[in-house]
Amino acid sequence: MATYLDRIAAWHRDVAATDRRDLKDLAAKARAMPPPRDFTEPLKALGSGRTGEAAIALIAEIKRRSPSKGDIAPDLDPVELARAYASGGASCLSVLTDGPHFGGSPEDLELARAAVELPVLRKDFTVSAADLYDARIMGADAVLLIVALLDDGELAELLQIAGELGMAALVEVHDELELARALEIGAQLVGVNQRDLHSFEVDRERAERLARQVPAGVLKIAESGVESHAQVAALAEAGFDGVLVGEALVRSRHRPAAVAELLGWTVPCG
Repeated sequence: MATYLDRIAAWHRDVAATDRRDLKDLAAKARAMPPPRDFTEPLKALGSGRTGEAAIALIAEIKRRSPSKGDIAPDLDPVELARAYASGGASCLSVLTDGPHFGGSPEDLELARAAVELPVLRKDFTVSAADLYDARIMGADAVLLIVALLDDGELAELLQIAGELGMAALVEVHDELELARALEIGAQLVGVNQRDLHSFEVDRERAERLARQVPAGVLKIAESGVESHAQVAALAEAGFDGVLVGEALVRSRHRPAAVAELLGWTVPCG
């Protein structure tokens, strides 16, 4: 049975197949952009300069809706949200740019990045070189490569192009086989999605098990289903360098405090 991920990926592949833009022109525009911000350095800092229980970085996500949850905050202001996340202590931003399925847009990323100094991940379904060039042109500092969507040749090619553009690539895995594939192509930033693609259940034990299999020197990010400081602390204890959190933060009434609380810090709510 096809998962929601399969259906969305098929849509993106259809779009890529009908893209008639000149790839050389796109590449030239991408390479002419100002250098990207360093996405991995803040993740290595592990909350450097702040005090708190969880020595872990937070990638805070700007997300209007999702296929499984529907509308989350369709009228959100990406500038306001980016500033709130930064003031709460987020290390990086993640911005959904998929319009049909998540309500996002390149403009959301452009506005959020211009509002703060944090590096920004383009959270989208990367299936072609053009997707990577588009990400750099819109200002993204990092891109998402989902192992479940790509064959080994595609993964290697897209990782190489990202590196040539100076961008980080968050290589997302769901299980041991996908982790092995990610490591085989030389991924240095691995995202472990805790959500099962079929049942949509969050499997925290699997995430912690996978973290133990990631070699030293490869950054580990836990994704999906993170809602509390206790969960963040457990992931830090399991060896994760960072967590990516979207829905819990977007739904919060006071987002700077929500970021800080996830990390075990305290900020005024005024």
